[in-house]
Amino acid sequence: MKIIWAHIFILLYVTAMLRPVMPLANYLINQDYIAEFLCINKDKPELECNGKCYLTKQLKEISEEKEKNLPAIAMEDYPIGIMTFTLFEISQDTKAILQTNFQYTNNYRYSYLNLVFHPPSFNS
Repeated sequence: MKIIWAHIFILLYVTAMLRPVMPLANYLINQDYIAEFLCINKDKPELECNGKCYLTKQLKEISEEKEKNLPAIAMEDYPIGIMTFTLFEISQDTKAILQTNFQYTNNYRYSYLNLVFHPPSFNS
């Protein structure tokens, strides 16, 4: 029984993850139909839209729906464990310290040796 519930939840998760991709898959499968009947720019063939305007409209609707359904969450209202959210104000002195120029020194040196390592020879 646990395996059945696990498979159901996995199926629901995969379905939720693939939902934003469904208009793209629908466009790829039905591209000819969309270009011929559902295209917004049918009267302007010089744009060579081929239904991409319809795809853009569908993707925009999904993103707007996603934004509309998400509630705003204030993280200050939900402390996590022992952590608390504090706001730090940076004073003018701290800004001056942060804006100081640090001089970069390049201490890296490359020494090229044209020696080839040979293992010790075995003399019998």
